[in-house]
Amino acid sequence: MSLSIGIVGLPNVGKSTLFNALTKAQNAESANYAFCTIEPNKAVVPVPDKRIDKLAELVNPQRVQHSTVDFVDIAGLVEGASKGEGLGNKFLANIRETQAILHVVRCFDDDDVIHVSNSVDPLRDIEVIETELVLADVQALDNRLERMKKQLKGDKTLVPKIDAAEKLLNHLNEGRLVSSYPEQDDKNILALIEELRPITAKNIIYCANVDEEGLAEDNDYVKKVRSLAEERSAEFVKISAKMEEELVGLEEEEYQEFLESYGVTEAGLDKIIRTGFRSLGLISYFTAGVKEVRAWTIHDGDKAPQAAGVIHTDFERGFIRAEVISYAHYIEHGSEAKCRSEGVLRVEGKEYVVKDGDVVHFLFNV
Repeated sequence: MSLSIGIVGLPNVGKSTLFNALTKAQNAESANYAFCTIEPNKAVVPVPDKRIDKLAELVNPQRVQHSTVDFVDIAGLVEGASKGEGLGNKFLANIRETQAILHVVRCFDDDDVIHVSNSVDPLRDIEVIETELVLADVQALDNRLERMKKQLKGDKTLVPKIDAAEKLLNHLNEGRLVSSYPEQDDKNILALIEELRPITAKNIIYCANVDEEGLAEDNDYVKKVRSLAEERSAEFVKISAKMEEELVGLEEEEYQEFLESYGVTEAGLDKIIRTGFRSLGLISYFTAGVKEVRAWTIHDGDKAPQAAGVIHTDFERGFIRAEVISYAHYIEHGSEAKCRSEGVLRVEGKEYVVKDGDVVHFLFNV
């Protein structure tokens, strides 16, 4: 399982610059004009996790495998994108395939960087993007509703599904996101969301892109975006895409010194990954052996068989038991053998809920 995040926003807000910084490579063309990204850029980025690096130091494996995040950089959307304006809505399909949305919003003044509306207004910009996302969902739901109505004569079981679809469509037509629909637990609504994968049903992380001066203290633009995120119980991060891009290639020590010089303790990548994991309820557990030390991504609350299934479906199907060591105990004692002899290795069954940082060995039989 990997986390998939779609980066959206108006043209020239810093999406491609951020993408370059996140992927640690200049894979997305960045230029001072609209639509410099003409195809969706995709990259698989390892999740930085000092815990797995520490385990690797102790185990000295042949290889180390971090969890990964798939980043998808979508071309800048403009007003009317859902109707074909700008580069049209072909990029909206790419957003549907992601699990979360990183909505990058420009929160700095710079006369040398063109803004498509000729002024900086983050709340207006957010409204423009979200309106296009809502309209794209309206179109998808409207098409589905039309098909169901044609099938109604031969299948009366569609009546409650049509009713639910019409209610959700009315909600969208009021300019509201699917995620704010009040009857989220309705089985018919859940079925529609699973089938159509509405863009506005996804977790949104509002990302305020500031200049270097805006890192230490929130400017008025940032305060507005942060307040909106709080009102919607959404996630929020503040980064300087330009600064993050400049950090690419620096040695770890120099990298940290650079961050600290601007009063920043956490890099933009780490912040976005951590926020993305939290927003989707994801955690990592580890497997540690001489061949490989590896991080595996699961949902918080997954039981041992489900966690085993992330490695291979046979592990879940033939699950017998799990041998579990907490990360803290593993670091304290230095090896699996020592943890076993000290009695901190636990044997857990099918009902065990795997914890973040657990070091696990699964036993199975198929």
